[in-house]
Amino acid sequence: MSKIPDFKNEKEMAEFWDTHSVADFADELEEVKTDIDPELKSTIKTRAQSRLKMVSLRLREEQIAAVKTIAESKDIPYQTLIRSWISAAIEAETTVKKKNARHNTKKYL
Repeated sequence: MSKIPDFKNEKEMAEFWDTHSVADFADELEEVKTDIDPELKSTIKTRAQSRLKMVSLRLREEQIAAVKTIAESKDIPYQTLIRSWISAAIEAETTVKKKNARHNTKKYL
């Protein structure tokens, strides 16, 4: 006999799982086979190959609080927001340097 109750609606089901662990019902769960979209599978493989490396930054508490507030308003983790800002700054610097290099080359032509 199943220990997982029959639920009348999603709210009842959500309330149950909010107070219970799936691990307690592992013997009742069935394995489900799924197919992963090939494009998603490729994206996952690419991301796994370009692993991120951990770095430590020292920031003031008010900076961290501000980043967390901004990230929350965008509904993303604050670390992801910081990483995106760093990527954008690198791109901007790289673009400026390439532009300046082309400009300086034109002077001598």
